[in-house]
Amino acid sequence: MAAHPGARDSVDMRLRRGARPATTRPHPATSGTPTVLTGATVVLPTGTVENGQVTIDGTRITTTAPENAQVIDVTGHYVLPGFVDIHNHGGGGASFTSGSVEDILKGIHTHRLHGTTTLVASTVTGDMDFLTQRAGLLSELAEQGEIAGIHFEGPFISPCRKGAHSEELLRDPDPAEVRKLIDAARGRAKMVTLATELPGGIDSVRLLAEHGVIAAIGHTDATYEQTVEAIDAGATVATHLFNAMPPLGHRSPGPIAALLEDDRITVELIDDGTHLHPAALQLAFHRAGADRVAFITDAMDAAGFGDGRYWLGPLEVEVADGVARLLTDGTIAGSTLTLDRAFKRAVTVDGLSVGDAVQALSATPARLLGMSDRIGSLEPGKDADLVLLDADYDLKGVMRRGEWVVGPQLR
Repeated sequence: MAAHPGARDSVDMRLRRGARPATTRPHPATSGTPTVLTGATVVLPTGTVENGQVTIDGTRITTTAPENAQVIDVTGHYVLPGFVDIHNHGGGGASFTSGSVEDILKGIHTHRLHGTTTLVASTVTGDMDFLTQRAGLLSELAEQGEIAGIHFEGPFISPCRKGAHSEELLRDPDPAEVRKLIDAARGRAKMVTLATELPGGIDSVRLLAEHGVIAAIGHTDATYEQTVEAIDAGATVATHLFNAMPPLGHRSPGPIAALLEDDRITVELIDDGTHLHPAALQLAFHRAGADRVAFITDAMDAAGFGDGRYWLGPLEVEVADGVARLLTDGTIAGSTLTLDRAFKRAVTVDGLSVGDAVQALSATPARLLGMSDRIGSLEPGKDADLVLLDADYDLKGVMRRGEWVVGPQLR
C-alpha cells in the first residue's frame, strides 16, 4: 500500500525543524584517480595486516598501481571491505516501499554515506497490485546497479507475529502469488520472508529455491518441527532472528533453536541495542559463527535522518531517541541503524573481533547474495568498495567502485 498522503508533509515538517541528511566535507583525494592507501590496518579474508596497503585502479582493487597513482597515508586507520546490507527499508527520510525513484536514491545514498556499498531494498506488506508495481520500479534500479536486488518482507507472514505490518493486508503464501511477485521483479528478487507454517508455505519455499530466490523464515509462529521441515524444503535465512517469532523455550524450543543449530541457515541480527539483548546476540553469534551471521539494519526512513513521525507502508511510526515504534501500540517498527554503527557496537560493546565483525557485515551477506566474486572482501579483481575507520572505529571514508562517496577525513 502506498504511503499515507501525509507522509510527504511529515518529511517537509522535519526539514523545517532543521533535520538534514548526512553530508560530507570535500577532500583533495580525486575520485576515479588510481589510488594507493598505505599504512593502514587492512582486514583481509586471511587475517588482519598491520601497515598494509590497498591499491585501486579504476573500479577494481589491483595488485599494482600505475605511476600516476595518488598515494594517501592512512596510518592509524582501518581499511575494511564495504558493508553489505541484505535487509533495509529506507533512510534519509525516504522509503523503499512507497517513495519515488528520487526518494529511493536518496535513501540509498544515505546508507552509502555510512559505509553500506551494497544494499538490498526491502518492501513491507501491501496489496499484491502495489507490491508488483514496486517490484517493477525497484528492478529497474537493480538493473542500473543502484541496489543489489529486492527483498519482499510480507505479505506472506503470520498475523500472530506481524510486527509492524498491516494485519488486514496479510495473506497465506500461495505459491501462485509468490511466483507473481518474483516474476514482477524480473530476475531481481533476492529474498522473500514468509511464515512457512502457513498453508502453502512449504510449497512456496520449494518454488523460491527452484527460482534461485532466498526463502527466509520470519514473522513466523512455527514450531521447532515445522521450522525443520521448512529448512529441509530449501529455506536458508532467518529473518531478524529472535524478533517476530516465538521465544526460545526449554520444552518448546520453537524456530530459534532449529534456525541456530542448522548449518544451512544464515541468521540475520539487528545489532542496535534495542532489538536484541547483548546476551541474545552473543548466544546467536557464537552458536552460528561469523560465517552464518549477517548483520542487517532493517532500517526505515528515519535512519540517518532523525526523530519524528514517519509512515511504514500504511502504518504511522513515532521515532524517539532513535527508536522506531508504531504509534498505535508501541511495537518496534524497524530500526534507525546504519551499518557503521553496527560495526562499532559489535566490536566495542559485544566484544567481537574486527575480523568476525567484517565477516558478518561484508563477506557473509555477499556470499548469501551470490556476489562474493565481486564484493565482500578486499582482494585483487574485486570491486573497489571499502570503508575507512579511525582507531576508535568511527567512519572516516567510504569508496564505492573506485569513487569516493565520503572522501577520507584524515587528521
